Amino acid sequence: MENTKTRREAALLVIVVFLLGALVGGLATHVWSIHAAARGIPHGPDQLIDQLSHELQFTPDQLKQVTQIVDETHTQVRVLYAPIDAQREQLRQQARERIRTVLTPDQKPKFEDFLRHLDEERKKEERR
Repeated sequence: MENTKTRREAALLVIVVFLLGALVGGLATHVWSIHAAARGIPHGPDQLIDQLSHELQFTPDQLKQVTQIVDETHTQVRVLYAPIDAQREQLRQQARERIRTVLTPDQKPKFEDFLRHLDEERKKEERR
């Protein structure tokens, strides 16, 4: 009996740490985005090109060349991170499934709402 209680407490602790990590990570990303925007740090390739073009007064030919360089580099970076992103998503889904197994029927809908909100915020950040 004590072993089962200890396991439940350990599982609950893991869940709490996971959720706190997700919340802190989301909050830190949000705060960084606000900080970066306030300081004029470009967030994404389009903003980078716009800011460079504004500050350096590119000629149309330079703008075309720089845009191509930034777009190619952005594509290469996305390809580089694709396997890691897939692994991260797989781990995230596995953790969610494990958490679902310890929740009560009353907790599950609240957890799903929480995840929906978390995923929506993540998608908004990815679009920026």
